[in-house]
Amino acid sequence: MPADETDSPREFAFEVALCSFLEGQTDWVIARQLGAAVADPGRRIADVVGVVPGSNFDARVAVTPDTIPVRAVESDVGAGRAVPRRRAVRESPVLRESTVDAAVDAGFFTTERRDGREYVRQATRYPTGWFGGVVGIENKPDLGEPGSLERQLRVDVELGVFDRVVVATESHVTRAHLNRLPPEAGVWRFDPDSGDRTVVREPTPLPVDDPGIELLADRPLETEVEIVDADAKARARRRIAERAYGKGWRSYGFPACARVDVTRDGRPYCAWFDRVVDPRRECGPDCPGHDPGPAPDVDAAALRNARTPWRRDPPGVVRRQSGLDRFRMSDAGPDP
Repeated sequence: MPADETDSPREFAFEVALCSFLEGQTDWVIARQLGAAVADPGRRIADVVGVVPGSNFDARVAVTPDTIPVRAVESDVGAGRAVPRRRAVRESPVLRESTVDAAVDAGFFTTERRDGREYVRQATRYPTGWFGGVVGIENKPDLGEPGSLERQLRVDVELGVFDRVVVATESHVTRAHLNRLPPEAGVWRFDPDSGDRTVVREPTPLPVDDPGIELLADRPLETEVEIVDADAKARARRRIAERAYGKGWRSYGFPACARVDVTRDGRPYCAWFDRVVDPRRECGPDCPGHDPGPAPDVDAAALRNARTPWRRDPPGVVRRQSGLDRFRMSDAGPDP
């Protein structure tokens, strides 16, 4: 399923209500619709991701409000070592250029020119330990229509990229429901209207530091899997955490309709339907309640800044280092 799409308008409304609840009740960084696999990230899209701050969280906040590309973090570029741009990322030219550009835009890389050539270096060392855990939440408002829920959870449990996985539902949860779900998965009952949450079953911590198994293809009489080592899982966890930090959960747009307003927490509310709506699925000229007008003026970053530990305008770390002359050609190495 492509990012920013849910199975139904009901699931969208449930999902953003849960995101708002978690944002108000925890210190997690909340995001939605993120790739959560390793070998093929887009094969498994997590509905909601909660990133638990770690001991070095403030250092991460100070760097940038944007996602820091994992390839930039793992590149040969260092805080005290300028590297020719063409050597910054040891992958294809397209990936190299997109990674460097994104890292520069985020303020994690700085650039300088020497003898007509462009060099890059880190503006600061990457703050390891900034997140203490990653929680994956699968939304299924109606457990009577589980779809591929059991398979999705089994993928998460066997891969073990998340520290914990949880099912969030609006349904009354029976013992039969629990028996159909992997025992490691926690279960929450959540009312999107009242904001009440009941923990039906606590999740079991998953072995994130051990190798995992990723399901690549599931065909009749044949299942294709890949063993994912601990290093690959750690890299995926960093990617998920970084993506969540930069993206957040208010990743939808608002329609140009006079009937659509904004809730206090930044959700799209339609007076015609008298409920929160999914703009991508329900809004537009084909809607019977469509009333052309300007789109609501929503500052999602300001809402996120006021309600979470994320900061839209951190001090940043780009600065002139003392003794910059040390980073000349002899320190950078030859340009191949």
